[in-house]
Amino acid sequence: MADPTNSEIAAAFDELGDLYELDGAIIHRVVAYRNAAKVVRDASVSVAALTRDGRVTELPGIGATLETKLVALVETGDIPQAARLRAKFPAGLLEMTRLPGLGPKRARRLYEELGVDSLQSLETAARQQRIRDLKGFGVRAEENFLAAIARANADAADGKTGGRFVLDRALAIAEPLLELLRAHPTSHRVELAGSARRWADSVKDLDIIATADDPRALAEALTASDLVESIAGVGDAGARVRTHSGMGVDLKVVAPDQFGNLLQHFSGSKEHNMALREAAVKRGLHVSEYGVLDDATGETLRCATEQEVYAELGYAYIEPELRENRGELRAALLDGGSGLPELIREEDVRGDLHSHTTASDGRNEIEEMAEAAQALGYEYLAITDHSASHGFGDEVSAEQLEIQIERIHAANAAFPGIELLAGSEVNIMPDGSLDYPDELLARLDWVIASVHSSFRIDERAMTERVVAAIEHPWVDAIGHLTGRKIEARPPYAIDVERVIEAAARTGTMLEINAAPDRRDLNDVHARAAAQAGVRILVNSDAHRTRTLASSRRYGIATARRAWLTAEQVANTRGWAQFAPLRKRAGTVSPPG
Repeated sequence: MADPTNSEIAAAFDELGDLYELDGAIIHRVVAYRNAAKVVRDASVSVAALTRDGRVTELPGIGATLETKLVALVETGDIPQAARLRAKFPAGLLEMTRLPGLGPKRARRLYEELGVDSLQSLETAARQQRIRDLKGFGVRAEENFLAAIARANADAADGKTGGRFVLDRALAIAEPLLELLRAHPTSHRVELAGSARRWADSVKDLDIIATADDPRALAEALTASDLVESIAGVGDAGARVRTHSGMGVDLKVVAPDQFGNLLQHFSGSKEHNMALREAAVKRGLHVSEYGVLDDATGETLRCATEQEVYAELGYAYIEPELRENRGELRAALLDGGSGLPELIREEDVRGDLHSHTTASDGRNEIEEMAEAAQALGYEYLAITDHSASHGFGDEVSAEQLEIQIERIHAANAAFPGIELLAGSEVNIMPDGSLDYPDELLARLDWVIASVHSSFRIDERAMTERVVAAIEHPWVDAIGHLTGRKIEARPPYAIDVERVIEAAARTGTMLEINAAPDRRDLNDVHARAAAQAGVRILVNSDAHRTRTLASSRRYGIATARRAWLTAEQVANTRGWAQFAPLRKRAGTVSPPG
């Protein structure tokens, strides 16, 4: 029997966690298996091999209890506890738990109260409008279930069985592979291409373009790596492999004078490349990964750099993040283009207006966050622990927030090189009110308001809810506007255009939340907001010191994909310039 892959082991742990939750197990046991699934899925080497070698407990979070289950899975192909729990529930019920917005607890309620035990019976119950009367479900839940089932059926019909990887996870897989290939004695240039190079929200696979003295030797170095689970092909032109994380990798090795052609071709989105080809044809040129063919001369120009490719086609160089066919070709025209923006860079950021400490769900104290911010060269940091109705603790009173304010002020005095703002990430309640009284909000240096609950209300109610917060005199900014979690949770229904109008009218800032699984505002919304004159923030939403910097890169990537310059992002300003821009400062009118 072949060893199970990391993906198969992770799926088994996910299943066991779901089965335990269906069975009503304590949450700690459920979380333990889900965390284990993540550890296995993210592992860069074979977990089955580690198990056989008796080394699997070297992985973080894998202890003796989990090792026992891994041994059983590797040796027998199943986990006894999972087999026992599977026998208790209909097979279709477990399939239901994987539907977005459902989960084991809600699936069990549908089973116990309506007899729904499969996707088919769920679809029938939703069409018969039998779900809407259950407490906690409603009409929108029925609509969401039907839409999710339709998507699942469409994906199955199209043969789409693989998932996508959130970008930070994809880059974590890519970076050791790039390091391996660049260190090989035969290689010269090795670059990541594809949607990962455009810093898209998520990617399906990885494209790597390289040049080498011995292309086959470089390809074989990839296939021989411990990072590789399986090999789909290898030859003089490259290799196709699959990593233990389940990520497909396509290495293409080309001649040095063709490197630019291939890198451009595999970095542009499908829409960008189609528009580029159509424009080239009008000029008597044909562009492909092989070169630029001149119809008049019959000659093909091979380009060592992307700059040469774009120049030959009549364009200035276009940064990878902009290659989405959203006007970049028109702007980049060397003859009459409007000009591409000078995009914001990570080093332009001067402060962070959204961070958490141990006062809520953070992992570090105020002083530790301050030291980390100083190390990044920041001039200011807002401490914005969650408010009374979310994260900061339902039991937390206004008096306890007052203690937090004093602690921040004391820390601020102890760190003269940085301005520490006493802030809060307040919850926007379903009626648009905030969960601290106005007199307490007025005492804060900074308030960022976010939605953390009641995601399923309709678009009109959600929009009015957020607009009410925007119009509040003590709300300086709105955090993670649409509530999405990339590849995990869709955005809730909200009229972003109305929100942007309200933010522009009131001088309320909107955040690009840089958490890799959020990046919210997304690039399209951030560009629209900036064009409307809204001041944009790029915030880490850091819950520990290391994510102050590691998350920032994803927020900046989103801002770059949104065509934003440093001027359009408010926290590229020093503290003296930023402070008056806060709504509470009362010294600035909404931007025009």
